[in-house]
Amino acid sequence: MSYFISVIIVNYKTPKLLLGCLRSIFGHQGDLPLEIIVVDNASGDNSRELIGDAYPSVKWIQMPYNAGFARANNEGIRQSASEIVLLLNSDTLNINNNIKDCAELFVRSEYVACGVQLLNEDGTPQISGNYFMKGGLNNLLPLPYVGPVLKGLGMLFSVKKPNIPDTNEPVEVDWINGAFLMVKKTAIDRVGLMDEDFFLYAEEAEWCSRLRKAGKLVIYGQYKIFHLQGETANTAFKSSGRGYYNLYDRKGLQIMLSNFVRIRKQFGIGWFLFHLFAYSFIAPLAFAASLFKIIFSFTWDKQEFSRMLGFLRNILTIWRYTPIILRGTPFFYKIL
Repeated sequence: MSYFISVIIVNYKTPKLLLGCLRSIFGHQGDLPLEIIVVDNASGDNSRELIGDAYPSVKWIQMPYNAGFARANNEGIRQSASEIVLLLNSDTLNINNNIKDCAELFVRSEYVACGVQLLNEDGTPQISGNYFMKGGLNNLLPLPYVGPVLKGLGMLFSVKKPNIPDTNEPVEVDWINGAFLMVKKTAIDRVGLMDEDFFLYAEEAEWCSRLRKAGKLVIYGQYKIFHLQGETANTAFKSSGRGYYNLYDRKGLQIMLSNFVRIRKQFGIGWFLFHLFAYSFIAPLAFAASLFKIIFSFTWDKQEFSRMLGFLRNILTIWRYTPIILRGTPFFYKIL
């Protein structure tokens, strides 16, 4: 059978989310011939049985271990049958015919990769497309105390925002949120698959930096899908919250580590060391500030203290990985 696009969904212990995602796809498929591939990261639950009973046409690829986002998607791409692949999170919901309409527009376009406008469950927009900043300087924005100051300075001097918060029309970008990332295989043939050093986070940014060498990337803002952001990772890491500003627990450590690896790969050793020293300077200061507030305000803010202590622990762990990152040899940066 000839497929128009191959939709690749990585699953890790999220059968209910996956069923909802597939229901939204098949419910708005129209006449578009889709190949749906689920790559399971050794969930060890009843995901395969549930999906097989509900949607027997779905192709199931079983990974022997929790391979993370890049490796699982790469295996799906290798086994896909069409010239267009869509990497889609299991915590997404297709709206109307937006996947179909997006694919039909994309295949006729000059672009090598595209995304859509992601929405929160309440319909508010999520950041879907992003721009690279010199040396990855936007990696400093999550820093406590420093991040808000940098944001304020950026607004004061009218610095271009590093992302597109909301759009209803096509906008060219540097990298696309991996929750919905549609790519032409002709571009993949030129730049390669996703970097399998990454376990989770930052892998799509690094990949898009290479895809840009093959052509332009775009967010089709006129097409929308829901993204229940962070639900899968939060379950895996026993964490909470959305977005990528978490620096304080095991999920935050994975985010930090992946971002540091991405900076090393994309911008080089000098910029990696710059970010490492910036984080290393701020982490003990932030911890000291939390202690200062406790001592002089005579109030015990357990949550704030735990967050700053977690940040300090995480940056110390990054230092343990630093020799490997500097060498640049293949390594699987997996925390979970």
